[in-house]
Amino acid sequence: MSGTNSFLAQPGRRAALPIVVLLLLGFIAPLLAVVGFSFMPPRTFGLWHEPTLENYEKIFTDNTYVSLLWSLGLASATVVLLALICYPVAYGLVRVFGRWSTALTLLFTIPLIVSENIRLYGWVLFFIKGGVLPGTLKALFGVEMGDFLFTPAAVLFGMVYVYLPFMLFPMTLGIAMVPNQMREAARDLGATRWQVFREVELPLSTPGLMIGSLLTFVLAVGAIAEAKVLGGQRIIPITHDIEIAFTYAQNWPLGAALAVLLMLVVSVLVLIVLRRFDLDQILGKR
Repeated sequence: MSGTNSFLAQPGRRAALPIVVLLLLGFIAPLLAVVGFSFMPPRTFGLWHEPTLENYEKIFTDNTYVSLLWSLGLASATVVLLALICYPVAYGLVRVFGRWSTALTLLFTIPLIVSENIRLYGWVLFFIKGGVLPGTLKALFGVEMGDFLFTPAAVLFGMVYVYLPFMLFPMTLGIAMVPNQMREAARDLGATRWQVFREVELPLSTPGLMIGSLLTFVLAVGAIAEAKVLGGQRIIPITHDIEIAFTYAQNWPLGAALAVLLMLVVSVLVLIVLRRFDLDQILGKR
């Protein structure tokens, strides 16, 4: 009791107590509930049964893990493609486009205020047989376009499109943080434009690339709308399996086990990446 009183003796700790309680109830408690449910017998709706590993065994014996592999594969491919696409665009926004950078940034920002599903259905109208693109190609050039919708490539396209701003803006910030003095000093010492980019700009802008990659990967691995709308559910991501388990199947323990497995895999991958970099430096604390 005296320990509790001494802990709360400082005004700062007392002021932070409501925030701590809010975080515990809003974030920690739901996670603990999900973890607890993952060890309950299948198709039970309480936390007071004997713990079991049956749900985790079912994930690997019923090939449910394939959906996890699809999610991780698509998320990794999305990050790689976005890194290749966004770096030149971000470099142009910071170094090349000048006064047009603001207008171009708005073009990338405006889609964010429109619902993701609406934007994806817009792409369905664009790519569907007889739609904008196939219809135009056939009318103007007599070219029959093959089926693109409801393929893995369409899902990947949708993920790259949806998560592009989440890679672009951190990358733009990372490039903008490279001091001009460093670039000018390298040029004064005789470095070519390629050497300046390779030896100065790219290493110093890596924090933006890392933050964008981590943010994009975490969001993309939990994506579900792209697979439903553009993939026609031919690809089943793990988030779809989790949704089915919690809704139609009414098997909360299996859905919780899938969610825990997803969190563990993503957390381990993120920690492995972060161990290779100085997080304080990335966040600008030193």
